[in-house]
Amino acid sequence: MKSVEEFLAYAAKLEEEAALRFGELADAMESCGNSDVGQLFRRLSDYSRMHLSDARARAMYRDIPDLKPAEFQWPDLESPETAHIWAADPFLGHAQALEIAREAEEASRDYYKSILDTTDDPEIKALAKEFFDEESEHVREIHKWIAASKEGRRATAG
Repeated sequence: MKSVEEFLAYAAKLEEEAALRFGELADAMESCGNSDVGQLFRRLSDYSRMHLSDARARAMYRDIPDLKPAEFQWPDLESPETAHIWAADPFLGHAQALEIAREAEEASRDYYKSILDTTDDPEIKALAKEFFDEESEHVREIHKWIAASKEGRRATAG
């Protein structure tokens, strides 16, 4: 990352794509009657929308670059928190959905960690740490959901 503005452009895009994908997966699950998994994906979409709002609020008084989709350089083909599209399988179970969510949240956490570890800019470092901490909390929450699922119960948000 070369600037705070670039960091915020990437953070906003990452959260926007995560919110859209989790929302699409929630819609797919709900339309085929898999409401349990649909609710999980909807919750994750809502989390990403909150982070997107935060990134946009921080960018409000800055000149954020208007990057085209092809200009973003992600570690993989898509932004880190974008869940696998095959998760739209109508027969996807709750445990599988949790694993997909865990992978997406861990990829996002690791992305922010890599920025935190490689930048020398103190403002970018502070933002990356904050976003890393938020994603780490999501990973911890999903691990609680996974543990609860393995015990045959549903974890609640929080």
